[in-house]
Amino acid sequence: MNPSHTWNLVDQYITEHLIPHDPILEQVLSNNREAELPAQDVSASQGKLLQLFIRMKNAKRILEIGTLGGYSTIWMASALPADGSLVTIEHNPHHAKVAQSNISLAQLENLVEFRIGNALEQLAQLDAEQTEPFDLIFIDADKPNNPGYLKWALRFSRPGTVIIGDNVIRNGEIINENSVDPSVNGVKEFYTLLSQESRISATAIQTVGSKGYDGFVIGIVN
Repeated sequence: MNPSHTWNLVDQYITEHLIPHDPILEQVLSNNREAELPAQDVSASQGKLLQLFIRMKNAKRILEIGTLGGYSTIWMASALPADGSLVTIEHNPHHAKVAQSNISLAQLENLVEFRIGNALEQLAQLDAEQTEPFDLIFIDADKPNNPGYLKWALRFSRPGTVIIGDNVIRNGEIINENSVDPSVNGVKEFYTLLSQESRISATAIQTVGSKGYDGFVIGIVN
């Protein structure tokens, strides 16, 4: 059997057994397809994983860099307490409009704050506003800027803050020394910074499934 076909079937098995059907999340994915957004949402099992991290951390403040259509945003925001908050940053106005509609569908508007524009500029604005530290930060935007996002994430952290980076295996291309792909090289620099940064202890997990061969970096600020 083709390995990728097996990965898809196993992902379906996991979803059927461990993730209750949620018509709102299904509608969100449908809305994203109809709006012709890139099919880059996390999988259901990955969304559930993010939700579990938030619950394990008892997180009340979340920063998401890269909203897309809000699918991962909904997974995370739904794990927050009533007095929690999630700040999400999206560069593309069309994506942000779809995401805002999806957040409203999920009735989570009171927990989610949108920042629309260049992520590095929006992060600088948050800093200018003297934002409080976050409990969990999810980095899932353009990969060439991952090193910059990590530097901001550390600035917005305190001891115990969890930092998660998505799409950090790139189908194994991170070990290709000759890669000229800006996304691959951005992720490789992300790893280099993590290896040199004493403020965070991190590891990476390779994943296979409906999203192909990729993975997460997961770290905790010391």
